[in-house]
Amino acid sequence: MTQTQSQSGTQPQSLTWIITGASRGFGRALTEKALANGDIVVAAVRRPESLADLAAKYPDTCLVTAYDARDVTAAAGLVRQTVERFDRIDVLVNNAGRAVVGAVEEVSDAQLRELMDLHLFGPAALVRAVLPVMRAQGSGSVVQMSSQGGRTSFPGVAAYSASKFALEGWSEALAGEVAQFGIGVMIVEPSRFRTEFNAGDTLEFAGPSAAYAQVLAAVRADMAGADGRQEGDPDRAAEIIVSLVHGGSLPLRLPLGREAVERISGAYRRGLAEVERWADTARSADFDDVPPSSRPV
Repeated sequence: MTQTQSQSGTQPQSLTWIITGASRGFGRALTEKALANGDIVVAAVRRPESLADLAAKYPDTCLVTAYDARDVTAAAGLVRQTVERFDRIDVLVNNAGRAVVGAVEEVSDAQLRELMDLHLFGPAALVRAVLPVMRAQGSGSVVQMSSQGGRTSFPGVAAYSASKFALEGWSEALAGEVAQFGIGVMIVEPSRFRTEFNAGDTLEFAGPSAAYAQVLAAVRADMAGADGRQEGDPDRAAEIIVSLVHGGSLPLRLPLGREAVERISGAYRRGLAEVERWADTARSADFDDVPPSSRPV
């Protein structure tokens, strides 16, 4: 698998997008940028009225439809609706997301499962539904909105990072499978952007316990107080993503924002250092008479 994936199929100048979670944040910024660019957008949101202004401004190229990104049974209908209206699907953006902050012992099984539904199982179902359309076209782009928390984690965000780590591993395998069909996959790993991700109706805090009060106090305060102060500009991020998709050559992973570049780079360096430190011990676990692996991946 190469670091940069080229789409061998021929893309039209005007692309048709499906964007989940398009009512605000990255989803809204991407929807606005794509529409202003002359593209077609199917905005899949829980509350269609939240995009009434864009539907009125772009009546022929913006379709707003009710959609719960956690509902795996709804994916086929969304894809069918898009193809029936616009004939093709060029870009799928799995963007809908939220977070639960709390220690592993504090986050319930139900909260963890909901994040996995929203960040893994829902996107996976939508990708499966859209792939036959893109394969028939011989082109397409799948944009998976992950996070810097999809590559590195810290106390208090285990549930969120677990769901994003899962999405990234799933998507990396997907990229290798669909490149032969002219389909590119890009995993976007933003740092903190002004997307209302830290707003009270998006960010959930698990019930605190005395055992973890000290280690999580700063994390809880930082997450709760970040809304409106994040350094990332969603409009600039959307411009980058739209430009890359139209360029037809996608990196497998795209960190966005200075903090993401620094944190993810640091995680790679620390991981490599730890592998090298324990390399001899690790190698000693192999049979002595078995040659090194020559597998293709």
